[in-house]
Amino acid sequence: VQLVESGGGLAQAGGSLRLSCAASGLTFSNGAMGWFRQAPGKEREFVAALTWSSGNTYYADFVKGRFTISRDNAKNTVCLQMNSLKFEDTAVYYCVARLYRPTITDEYDYWGQGTQVTVSS
Repeated sequence: VQLVESGGGLAQAGGSLRLSCAASGLTFSNGAMGWFRQAPGKEREFVAALTWSSGNTYYADFVKGRFTISRDNAKNTVCLQMNSLKFEDTAVYYCVARLYRPTITDEYDYWGQGTQVTVSS
């Protein structure tokens, strides 16, 4: 199983970035994919997740209304559209996947290598 993230980079505060994660070697039925992030000196935290079969989405309070998670079933890909970026969104973002329902804890079976998102103030 491999999760490969792309789309990180540098953005100005108020700007947008779109992250993508392609999953290979994994067949979903009722599983979940999502995103975590970790800023320097801080603990890793849940950002967003979705249930693969239904498309139900879950968000951390600090990204509600700004970030949108979506999936492309045919491509086994999940995306995170990040709008109205803030300086405090600066972090390494990790794509995650598990074979069960989404959880906000870090109990995911598979993790990508991470992609850096830097927001300048």
